Amino acid sequence: MSGLNASLGYFVAVVIFAALVRALLKKWPRFSFVLEFASSFMLVACWLEVQTIVEVGQWAGGLGPDVTLTILFVVLLTHGVICGGASGNPSLVVMRFLQLEATTLPTLLAVAAQFLGAHLALLVAVYYWSLELTDMHMIKNLMARECSTSLLVSLLQGFFTECVCTLVFHLIHLNLRRRSALIQVPLIAVLLTFLSHTAKGYTSAYVNPSLAYGLTFYCSGFTVTEYAVVYWLGPLTGMTLALLLYMGHIPRIFAKNLIYFQKTRFRVPKGDKGEKKKM
Repeated sequence: MSGLNASLGYFVAVVIFAALVRALLKKWPRFSFVLEFASSFMLVACWLEVQTIVEVGQWAGGLGPDVTLTILFVVLLTHGVICGGASGNPSLVVMRFLQLEATTLPTLLAVAAQFLGAHLALLVAVYYWSLELTDMHMIKNLMARECSTSLLVSLLQGFFTECVCTLVFHLIHLNLRRRSALIQVPLIAVLLTFLSHTAKGYTSAYVNPSLAYGLTFYCSGFTVTEYAVVYWLGPLTGMTLALLLYMGHIPRIFAKNLIYFQKTRFRVPKGDKGEKKKM
C-alpha cells in the first residue's frame, strides 16, 4: 500500500504541473503548442508509472490487474479533463492538419512539443525511480536499464495491431468530437483502457506516437527504425484510413469524395407534370 501511496503522490504532482501550465497559457492561444507539451508530459509520465505498477507491483506490492486497469482509466480520465483540447497525440494533430483545421507551422510546433514533453517525462520518471522511495521503485530502478519492450510480436503483426487499434480509436473519436465533454472524455478513456488491455500481448495499443516513444523506444529488442514502423507508421496509417472512411476523402490531399456520392436532388416543375398527364 505504501508503494501505491508514493505513486499517488507522483500522479498528483504531474497533474498539478500540467494544470498550472494550462492555467498560465490559457489566455495566449498562440502558445497552444506548449499546452501540447504539458499534455504529452502528463500522459507519458503517468503511463510510465502505471507501467511500473503493471510490471512490478503485482508481485512487489500485491497490486492485481484490476487495480492497474482502474489506475490507467483514472489517469486517462484525468488527462482528458485537465488537458481538454490538447491531446498530446501527434496523430490527432496531423489529422487536424489533413482536415484543413490547422496550418503547417502550428502542426510542426505541436508535434515537436509533444515529443519533447514525452522525452522530458521519461527523464523525470527515471529520476523518480532512482529515489527508490519504495521496494517497487527500487526494483524498477534496477530494471530501468533493461526494460521490457511493449512490442511482443513481429513487425508485421505489430504494424497491423497499431493500425487497426488506431483506426477504431479515430473513427470513434471523429464521431464523438461534437458531443459534450461529459460524454466524450469518459468514453475515450474507456476505449483507450480497453484497447491497451486487449492488445497487451501484442503492442499495448498506444495509438500515440509520442506515448510509444516515451514508453518503449528506449527498450532493447528492436531498433528505433523498427519501433518507428510499428508505433509511428502504424498509427498514421490507421488515422489516414479512419479519416478516409469517415469523410470519404482527405481534404488536404484531394477534394473529391472517393467513397460517398451525394445524389443530385432536383424538383420537376409543376407545369411539366400537368403536360404529361394531358398527353
